[in-house]
Amino acid sequence: MVNNIIFKKIKFNNIKVKNFNRFIIKRGLFVFPAAPALASIDKSNEYYESIRKADLVFFDSGFFVLLLKVFKNISVNKFSGYKFLDLFFEYLKKNKHKSVFCIDPNPKFSNSNKNFFKSLGVKKIYNYLAPNYRVKNFSDKKLLMKIRKVKPEFILTNIGGGRQEILGLYLKKNLKIKTTILCTGAAISFFTKDQAPINNLIDRLYLGWFVRLIFNPLVFSKRYLYSLKLIPMVFFNKIKIMD
Repeated sequence: MVNNIIFKKIKFNNIKVKNFNRFIIKRGLFVFPAAPALASIDKSNEYYESIRKADLVFFDSGFFVLLLKVFKNISVNKFSGYKFLDLFFEYLKKNKHKSVFCIDPNPKFSNSNKNFFKSLGVKKIYNYLAPNYRVKNFSDKKLLMKIRKVKPEFILTNIGGGRQEILGLYLKKNLKIKTTILCTGAAISFFTKDQAPINNLIDRLYLGWFVRLIFNPLVFSKRYLYSLKLIPMVFFNKIKIMD
């Protein structure tokens, strides 16, 4: 089992689940790139830069983990956004004084997320409805003002992959407060029941993609077909193993 790897100049952190309490106290930008998003890094400079400049990059994609094992004989720990949030919510139950700022895609999800955090006993919950962000010339000064005012300890970007990481890097560059930015996307919806019912067993068996595909085939069939581009990317690119 290796420590970290470098793939296309992106440092992936091989973090073990049992070490969760060691890194949750860190500050910075945490990203969980899924397979379709990773397959796009050659085309999207903005997305690529946001991943490359993140403080921690997790092995969220089971497909990517399997490709590393098959083509490069490199074993790493899968640490999905779902698993991270599962541990994070348990952490919040024991640390109810922590403040959480959610950036949500729509009013329905925003209401679900707020109620979910209340059910955990979290007292300081802030919600912000994200506008239709553009990848180019990214800016949201209104969001910056709100975050600077409340100074949350955790920021969750609960919007789609490919944009949330760009938003996360934007916040990292422009906020002058110590906070942790979690780009876990729609994973919170597995807990609020706004998305397909995924649990720890499904996540551990790398079947999250399959359940999502069943519940929303029109959306996810194209995404997962696109992720097949990862196969030649992993096969032909050199992977550097770090000590």
